[in-house]
Amino acid sequence: VGLALGLAGTLMQSITRNPLADPGLFAINAGSSLAVVFAIAALGIIEPAGYIWFAVLGAALSIAIAAITDMVLVSNEAVFYQFRFWSVGSLQGRGLDVALTVLPFIVLGVILALCVIRPLNAMALGDEMARSLGASPGSGRIVSAVAVVLLAGAATAAAGPIAFIGLAAPHIVRMVVGGDHRLLIPGVIVVAPAFLVLADSIGRWVLAPAELQTGLAAAFVGAPIFIMLVRSRRVAAL
Repeated sequence: VGLALGLAGTLMQSITRNPLADPGLFAINAGSSLAVVFAIAALGIIEPAGYIWFAVLGAALSIAIAAITDMVLVSNEAVFYQFRFWSVGSLQGRGLDVALTVLPFIVLGVILALCVIRPLNAMALGDEMARSLGASPGSGRIVSAVAVVLLAGAATAAAGPIAFIGLAAPHIVRMVVGGDHRLLIPGVIVVAPAFLVLADSIGRWVLAPAELQTGLAAAFVGAPIFIMLVRSRRVAAL
């Protein structure tokens, strides 16, 4: 789960060039983001005036989906209870059966992430430079987006929405190895699971014998990092 969230965050930060991108944070505007990415990557629309209607359509879709979700939750108390537990984000009760269920999606997402290392390095120099180096920015973004969906979807299905792992892990690795994805992605594969284990361990210890859910513990650990990044000049440099 930590590996999947960390890689998803790394890819999102790379293809959007937004150092604060994170699967959990971007879920707020998921519909608009998906629509704009589709307009840019598939239709070649690069001017804001061209894809503004796609953003509006995506936002409307997000609102409609949220309304359907709320309607089901309000009408079914048992579903609401289960959803409330899942929505906090937790590793409690997640056994080998859950891991084996999501493993194929995570493996495929990791493979796709490894396949776009070269295009991501080229795209960091700009789309024109990437094309001159033989990379296809459009294809790179599409493959990266598919990998993000697989990784973030599998992690969220298994443990619920755990925020800040996808934000913090890439920046921790980037401060050590730089922005080269040949080192960044393998580094995140190692650091992100360790970060999740740390958050889970803190959650088990801080309120012992009770337990703080992993999603909440990750937020407490990751929030200071998020604030530091917002205030840091490194954000502008990325």
